Amino acid sequence: MSIYRPRFEPDELPSVVAHLLEELGEDPAREGLIDTPRRVADSLRFLTEGYDLDPAEIVGDAVFNEDYDDLVVVRDVNFFSLCEHHLLPFFGRAHIAYLPKGRVVGLSKVPRIVDAFAHRLQIQERLTRQIAQALNDVLEPDGVAVVVEARHLCMEMRGVEKQGSETLTSCMLGTFRDDPRTRAEFFELIGRG
Repeated sequence: MSIYRPRFEPDELPSVVAHLLEELGEDPAREGLIDTPRRVADSLRFLTEGYDLDPAEIVGDAVFNEDYDDLVVVRDVNFFSLCEHHLLPFFGRAHIAYLPKGRVVGLSKVPRIVDAFAHRLQIQERLTRQIAQALNDVLEPDGVAVVVEARHLCMEMRGVEKQGSETLTSCMLGTFRDDPRTRAEFFELIGRG
């Protein structure tokens, strides 16, 4: 996957933000806005740090041989991201399961994988699939299931303006796609059965 490289140096980002403030009719030299360009630049760098993260490196050596073949579920993993269409936040919870095939992963690595993909400009559908595919690639389990529930401020603050609505997306790989019983067990364990 190729990663887009910016046309300007990272040190230039605050001046880009200052220009944006001017375009919005503000004075970036006004007392309350003097440090805003730097703060926004720092914030955007943090919110998009996932581009520099590789799930295989995140997991590292935290994959362990284990004779365990029942569901492993990590649910209610809170995340936030930026909608790539409006650069407004969306946030919610991810529920992740896998069916091990002789290998398990350190549990703290699962939320880190979620963050690696959430800290990019995103759409929820892609985020859901990327989490599932990354876990599938790293562990090579019998199956992976991911459900993401999120609220999108681009829907709540503008456009249709429907506050409190949630979007649910899912990605089922392997056994979760092929076996309705396994899928049903996952949904029951995350409280969606």
